[in-house]
Amino acid sequence: MNNDAYARLQEVAGPVSRETFEKLKAFETVFRKWAQRINLVAPSTLNEVWERHILDSAQVVKLGGDAKKWLDIGSGGGFPGLIIGSMVAERSGATIDLVESNRKKTGFLQAVIGELALPAKVHSKRIEDVHAVIKAPEILSARALAPLPLLLELSAPWLETGTVALFHKGRDYRQEIEDSAHQWRFDLVEHQSLTDAQGVILEIRNLRRA
Repeated sequence: MNNDAYARLQEVAGPVSRETFEKLKAFETVFRKWAQRINLVAPSTLNEVWERHILDSAQVVKLGGDAKKWLDIGSGGGFPGLIIGSMVAERSGATIDLVESNRKKTGFLQAVIGELALPAKVHSKRIEDVHAVIKAPEILSARALAPLPLLLELSAPWLETGTVALFHKGRDYRQEIEDSAHQWRFDLVEHQSLTDAQGVILEIRNLRRA
């Protein structure tokens, strides 16, 4: 099972060390313990944590290239933020800021960061309240947080100054892109999800108001 899981991880995320793989397996163990006490993801997906959540999150790191300064907003159950933190931990100087306003979930995020020694920091605040605190991330991620027009509004202070967004989106993403066009202009690359046939990761650059 472990060899199959490791091979699948590399298929989705590119070359990954055994140490990183073990860190992700340790994350899964901690996640499952916490998920018995607080609602971290939809209960119907708990039997598919590795493929549905961990691998789905891991593919973002490959798209981010060699980036070392990451920001994840609406971090919730740690996807993709804690997965990114686990995977960039071996990069010298790499960090990720996690923004989450739910106190129970920030408790979970803090616990995992401590237990796995991740290069991450939790901001237990609303996204709007950290614009001035978190400076110039290279990559901003978000998964299952909000429709694209709202995501762009929340992310604009970073994206308008050069940060690249990597947003997980489901099958209705084309309508969300169309809805965003009323207010925003941006350069877009659609990456087909490697874990969800109907999903994509939207790479957004050069955000500006229409």
